[in-house]
Amino acid sequence: MLTYDVRIWSVRSRPSKSSPFQLRWRVGPQVHYAVFANVTLADGRRSELMSAVRRGEQFDSETGLPATELRERRSPTWYEHACAYALMKWPRAAAKHRVGIAESLTIVTLVLVSSDRAMPDRVLLRRALRTGAFQMCRTEEGVIARKDAHPLPDEESEALAWIARNSLKMAELGTSERMRAALTALSLKLDGTAAADNTFRRRRTTFNNALRYAVERDLLTVNPLSRIDWEPPDTDDEVDFRYVPEPDLALSLIRAVGSQGTRGDHLEAFFGCLYYAALRPSEAAALGRKACMLPVEEDEAAWGELVLSESRPEVGSGWTDDGLSYEKRGLKRRARKATRSVPIPPVLVRMLREHMRVHGTAADGRLFRAAGGGRVRSTEYTELWQAARREVLSAEEVEAPLAEVPYCLRQAGISLWIRAGADPVEAARRAGHSVAVLFRFYAKILRGVQHRTNELISEALANQQG
Repeated sequence: MLTYDVRIWSVRSRPSKSSPFQLRWRVGPQVHYAVFANVTLADGRRSELMSAVRRGEQFDSETGLPATELRERRSPTWYEHACAYALMKWPRAAAKHRVGIAESLTIVTLVLVSSDRAMPDRVLLRRALRTGAFQMCRTEEGVIARKDAHPLPDEESEALAWIARNSLKMAELGTSERMRAALTALSLKLDGTAAADNTFRRRRTTFNNALRYAVERDLLTVNPLSRIDWEPPDTDDEVDFRYVPEPDLALSLIRAVGSQGTRGDHLEAFFGCLYYAALRPSEAAALGRKACMLPVEEDEAAWGELVLSESRPEVGSGWTDDGLSYEKRGLKRRARKATRSVPIPPVLVRMLREHMRVHGTAADGRLFRAAGGGRVRSTEYTELWQAARREVLSAEEVEAPLAEVPYCLRQAGISLWIRAGADPVEAARRAGHSVAVLFRFYAKILRGVQHRTNELISEALANQQG
């Protein structure tokens, strides 16, 4: 029990050759003592205890130690705390978020060690930490770490044992050098180059939250990260529009997908959704018949609407609760039951109507499905996309990042909206972005639109003055 009731007596002699000096102090009803080889050591210890009293610290009646010393003695290692944090976050975190937590904790844990002597291979350590210590699974006893639920390979078990022995104690984390080393590691990719700014912010948030949890658990008195004046290396999050396909190229690539046999024909409208509605691949994978509000077939110039409510991002079966390789979840950065309405042009209306006429839907109403009826995997639609690139682009362009991944179609679609003069707020809403994100990623195009807007305002003012 912690108490302020402390009394410290003077150092006294005792009949002992090895430890002739004794210090006694009382904490509550309990009397404690320590023996020393010389009076200097005894006086030094008495001064430490007196300083704790003057600072207004409480003492523990069981051990006789000031609260700060007690915390240091009982302090777990960073590795132990990181495991506890990952376990605490798992039940309420989305699968993608679980992956992000594990990756961030892995990076920091490899840095917060007391020594790198006899350190195992870093690739092995990362794998053991990411999927052994920071990946959880459900058992009859509840959610526990995979390393505790299933035996790991011997080399991974030995790697985790090394981390457990060499991980810093939580009480040792507060120095500027430790925090800066962790932040530097979080700001870099595995090859040592600077990570994207949003990647660093996401990782730093995980690290910061883990430290806040340590304060909550009374392992730290303050969050040491709050004292660090540190900025990550400058990076540019803006889309490189040299490699975003222009409208004619985007259309050629979509048509080339449709020419890749039966699977290509089945997924042509999938890629159409990425471009004409700027859907994320995970949103297109979850698109169902009920979400498609299509006009009557006779009105060929009418727009339709997609009402999105679900996303199915791929994460790997080890990160989901049901063991599927994807997660069924709501829209990104939206409330669980939120929806997003995206008006779609007549060209996409026709594509979707033709797709449903030829291919129908899955048993659960999904428009796009794998050959066995399951979710369309990223490997499948990426292979079709690369085949389309080889068909449409020159050999030099294929080697360049031009339209490198299917997600480029979403970027191309949003770029088209902005260039067409769409209001940025509405473009952001349709894309499922915040306005801040839209301006960060599409700044160059938006600056061009602003220039045109300035011209229109100038014309209006000139007419008013005239």
